[in-house]
Amino acid sequence: MEYRAFLIFGAPGSGKGTQGKILGTIPGFFHLACGDVFRSLDLRSEVGRAFIEYSSRGELVPNDITIKLWKNHLANMVTLGRFKPDLDHLVLDGIPRNLEQARILEGDINVKKVFHLDCPNRELLVERMRRRALKDNRFDDANEDIIRVRLQKYLEETKPVLDYYGTAKTVDVDAMKYPYEVLREILKHIHTLKD
Repeated sequence: MEYRAFLIFGAPGSGKGTQGKILGTIPGFFHLACGDVFRSLDLRSEVGRAFIEYSSRGELVPNDITIKLWKNHLANMVTLGRFKPDLDHLVLDGIPRNLEQARILEGDINVKKVFHLDCPNRELLVERMRRRALKDNRFDDANEDIIRVRLQKYLEETKPVLDYYGTAKTVDVDAMKYPYEVLREILKHIHTLKD
């Protein structure tokens, strides 16, 4: 089954999680953040230890681990009745993170729109991530050197995914605006879709 999906895309600190969580509270939308799936792992498990190993260096978890974990988690959400694929749109942030993941997920998700939260001010992103690390106790956002590695990885590995989905499916949204303004822009584009 192909899940109808909206992708929230952007550099670390651009507000993907904030927008995804808000959309996930609206009936008909189910938010799934890949980072939250990893952070909810038992850190004593093999996958949990792998996540710690990679994220502590600012690196992405390998595709095979990421996709397997994502598919298992989503299947559990369907089984538990939290995600109803026949009624809900899937709102994804943090996946796909590179071209290989986008290709692997081609048969699993039917991407309706990609919302690219654009924030060219890298210093603002670094500051947002440092504040988030303090507020949410996220060790993967606490070290500025690791933050900068993550931002560079995004530019090299993740941003090319936007080209994969193309301009017809991608909407650039100014992530430097207030969160409610970003949400309004996203909802405006969702409203115009026929589905």
